[in-house]
Amino acid sequence: MTRLGAFVLRLGRYAATAIAGAFIGAAVFGIYLTRSGPSLEIWHNHELDAEFTRGREDDIRTFEDYLGLEQRLFAALDTDVYARVSTGPAYTLARYSAGSAADPRPRQPNWNRSYEHATAAPVGGVLLLHGMSDSPYSLRALGKAFAGRGYWVVGLRLPGHGTIPSALTRTRWEDMAAAVRLGVRHLRAEIGSAPLHIVGYSTGAPLAIDYVLEADDDEDAVAPKSLVLISPALGVTRVAALARWRDRLSVLPGLDRLAWTSVLPEFDPYKYNSFATNAADQVYRLTRSVATRIETRAAAGPIGDFPPTLVFLSAVDATVTAGAVIDNLLEHLAPGRHELVLFDINRASINSTVLIDDPGPLTRRLMTNDELPFALTIITNERDDSSQVVSRRKSPRSAMVTLEPLDLSWPAGVISLSHVALPFSPDDPLYGRRRPDAPDELQLGQIAMQGELGVLRVPSDWLLRLRHNPFYEFLSERTFDWMAGS
Repeated sequence: MTRLGAFVLRLGRYAATAIAGAFIGAAVFGIYLTRSGPSLEIWHNHELDAEFTRGREDDIRTFEDYLGLEQRLFAALDTDVYARVSTGPAYTLARYSAGSAADPRPRQPNWNRSYEHATAAPVGGVLLLHGMSDSPYSLRALGKAFAGRGYWVVGLRLPGHGTIPSALTRTRWEDMAAAVRLGVRHLRAEIGSAPLHIVGYSTGAPLAIDYVLEADDDEDAVAPKSLVLISPALGVTRVAALARWRDRLSVLPGLDRLAWTSVLPEFDPYKYNSFATNAADQVYRLTRSVATRIETRAAAGPIGDFPPTLVFLSAVDATVTAGAVIDNLLEHLAPGRHELVLFDINRASINSTVLIDDPGPLTRRLMTNDELPFALTIITNERDDSSQVVSRRKSPRSAMVTLEPLDLSWPAGVISLSHVALPFSPDDPLYGRRRPDAPDELQLGQIAMQGELGVLRVPSDWLLRLRHNPFYEFLSERTFDWMAGS
């Protein structure tokens, strides 16, 4: 054997050893998680029938079909899960305990399910798409406001959502995209030639973009008049790319916990607290699919026929990559029709020395760049010593900044928005800043607890995260104006 051949053989052996070591390490880590973490419950393991998938498009062709299937799905949820979970005072905050404060079923309507606001003479139609692990509740306030302005509104429950977290161990993003197509067809049939708009929150944003890209290649599809994207998931960390391999290992004996990136108590009536590894993989696959197709279309020049798009984004976002909105979407679109609204941190309440990652360089880079093909609005402090906020706006391909005072200010103790805060108003009954009058009413927006580390099963960062938007009024009014002017 030649020296080169021997070297290649040794290299192959080293690689095989490394792969085997990685596999064994993952197995050991998985077993550790299984033994050290919370136990998996019925809502982590049970499989519900009657969920919509892309393979059911031939049978589920209309929104009425979709709602009928959804009815069977929630009936199965009642018999297969709620009927098997204990009740009583010890389960007051257990979502799947019948009659608990976190049981969403007594609330009417149940915002985990698809809903529709119909009107006799619609000025347009709006399809609302929630995020991964969320439910139609997340955009319910906007939906109600749209309906009040004469729009026909559909709040679509995406497949895998609103029931039990285990549903997200099997759902694919292609199933969600198929449901979006069904929702658009229904809206178009109801509103006729009136303009159709899509609002996408978090993962709902790339699903909206996916529909636009598919509609361009389908003569029978209807392109939306405009898009509004809130906290859009257009880029996630590269660590998410490993989710697929972790999920595949979870089928091995003793490694079932690898199917979950987090296992938490389920006490939120409209959002899963536990997060499936497959869900992370689906977000990664969806964002890469959308980004790749946009880049391909933009290779010949900026995309000129893309619907006018308004993006709302927090400058700090622990769920998605803020810069990806620019890199994967806005910079590829023809100038003059799109806008980014960026909510800065509260610079009057936080010293930069305690920040892990100050978004200041990003906001300054955007403000000083006079070649941006999109309009830019930054909601920020009037001064570094003032909690009052102003709007600093500049048009596409412009260096001129227009300052507009706003009758808004940062609430005491709030240092920034968050990924989950943007679509919720301060008076939201579940996530808002005020506790309800009824002492037994569940409220998750103002949980204040102090004690020792490790006492609660809920991580401290969950308790710290802001869950409503003090500038929601600005977001909603800007959205209405955007649709009216599109």
